[in-house]
Amino acid sequence: MSIKKKFLAGIACVILSSGVSNAADFTFKYANDQPESAIRSKSMIFFEQELEKRSGGRIDVQNYFSGVLGTEREMMDQLTTGLLQGTRGGMFAEASAKYNIFLLPFLVENWDQMECLVKSDFTKSLQGEAAANGYHIPATGISQGFRAHTNNVRPLTKVADLQGLKMRVPQQEVYIETAKTLGASPQAMPFSEAYQAFKTGVIDGQDNPPANIWDFKVHEVQKFMSITNYSTGPDPLLVSKAWYDGLPADLQKTFDEVAVEALLLSDKMYREAEAELIKKMSEYVTINYVEGDTLKGFQSAVQPVYDTFVNKGAFSMDEVNAAKAAARSCS
Repeated sequence: MSIKKKFLAGIACVILSSGVSNAADFTFKYANDQPESAIRSKSMIFFEQELEKRSGGRIDVQNYFSGVLGTEREMMDQLTTGLLQGTRGGMFAEASAKYNIFLLPFLVENWDQMECLVKSDFTKSLQGEAAANGYHIPATGISQGFRAHTNNVRPLTKVADLQGLKMRVPQQEVYIETAKTLGASPQAMPFSEAYQAFKTGVIDGQDNPPANIWDFKVHEVQKFMSITNYSTGPDPLLVSKAWYDGLPADLQKTFDEVAVEALLLSDKMYREAEAELIKKMSEYVTINYVEGDTLKGFQSAVQPVYDTFVNKGAFSMDEVNAAKAAARSCS
């Protein structure tokens, strides 16, 4: 373990052990990577307030934001070892590998389709599968919106413009493979470590939803923003099943109801904020929209990504088509 990780682990233990429980029967310790001002965090503040109120104070919710307990990887490890009881972030494939289907490029066309998908029976089936891996998932939201590319070299007006660019990507195989397929050189790292890499020129760019780009101040250290809306992802509330199973039935019901409301609130706020955030960032970066035939070029270029994961057995094409059908079932 590195010195940094040992330090973070020590902080986590001190913080988590220092929270003295009040009269509550149960304590739910939750953490995520985004700052307290971020929409994901705001939705969990709502969750805290509502769950404590509706449980009559029987559940004490303790929220930790801004990555104070470590990276998303480290927080997921804390969840599996019992230091944490809940988190949201990019490690959802450990609950169900089929969540990676949601990340496939151009799987859905717009917000309406993604909202339909996360509320569908298809998604509920993945939430159920997570139980076998030790997770309870009461609700799945949308991961902050649709992803846009930023970089310091050139605007992306065609697929070839990505050729050779060193692009930070999440530590998720679908995004790594997508970047390779588009000709970029993917650099997988926690997003919280990327700002300095952009500032020093070690990495050329990245892609993320506008909310994450804004919250992590990426617009301060990037020149160009190109919008393809090529992907979004799932945002399940990952809960320790062992902890959840220890709740009485009435509190389980209350917990799940509040979780669904919190994720719906999160999705609503992200959707409403997206256009305004793009407008704000236009004061810092040059923005171009990839549309029409150019966008079709991106859509054609990424088709091998689907084949790669189907051939690896990560999921079947039938399951991909089921997800697509679920996304379009509300119209």
